[in-house]
Amino acid sequence: MSATESRQRELIVDFGKSLFERGLTAGSSGNLSVRLDDGWLLTPTNASLGRLDPAQLSKLDWDGNLISGAPPSKEAFLHRAMYEERGSAGAIVHLHSTHSAAVSCMCGLNHDDCIPPLTPYFVMKVGRLPLVPYHRPGDPALASAISAMARKHSAVLLANHGPVVSGTSLEAAVYAAEELEETAKLFLLLRDVPTRPLDAAQIADLKHTFKLDI
Repeated sequence: MSATESRQRELIVDFGKSLFERGLTAGSSGNLSVRLDDGWLLTPTNASLGRLDPAQLSKLDWDGNLISGAPPSKEAFLHRAMYEERGSAGAIVHLHSTHSAAVSCMCGLNHDDCIPPLTPYFVMKVGRLPLVPYHRPGDPALASAISAMARKHSAVLLANHGPVVSGTSLEAAVYAAEELEETAKLFLLLRDVPTRPLDAAQIADLKHTFKLDI
C-alpha cells in the first residue's frame, strides 16, 4: 500500500469521526469516498462514520469490483457516477445531515436550484444545487440521474434523502458539505422572512474572482 493511500485512509477515518461527533451524520448513515491512482476508497456498508477502521475501508476498481476491505456501501454506484462525470472530483461526501435532509423533503423547491445563493460562501463552495427526484436507497437508476446533473454541478440534493457533494480533496468536499448544511439551516430559518439572495452580477463576480468551476 502506498503512503498516499495510507494517508487517505486515515483522513477518511478522521473526517468521518468529526462529522459523526458534530451530529452531521447519525447511526450508520452517510458515506465518504476518495479517488486513488488505482481505484477508490469508500466507507463500508452498515459502518458508522464515527467508528471507522482504516484497514477495513472498501477499495474498489472503476468497474465497481471490490479489491480489498469490507463490503462497500450499497450507494457505491452513486459515488462512481459522480466520479465518472467529474474528473476534478478527488473525493465525495454523502450525508443525511438534518437541515439539508429537511430541505430535500420540502414541496415547491426550484428543482434546478433548490437552495438560493444566500451567502458568497455557499456560491464559492457549492454553487447551484439541483434536486434529484426521489429514488429508493440503493436504486441503480439513481446513478443515471446523478450523472446527468454531475456534468454541470459539484453537488446535488437527493429528494427525501440528503446531499451528495464532491470536492478536489476530502477536506474540500467535507467543507463544502458543511457549508451546504449551514446554508440549508439559514434557508429554513428565513422561510417566512423576505430575503435578498445574491444577484446574477454578484455571483458572476465571485466565479470570475475565485475561478470557480461549480
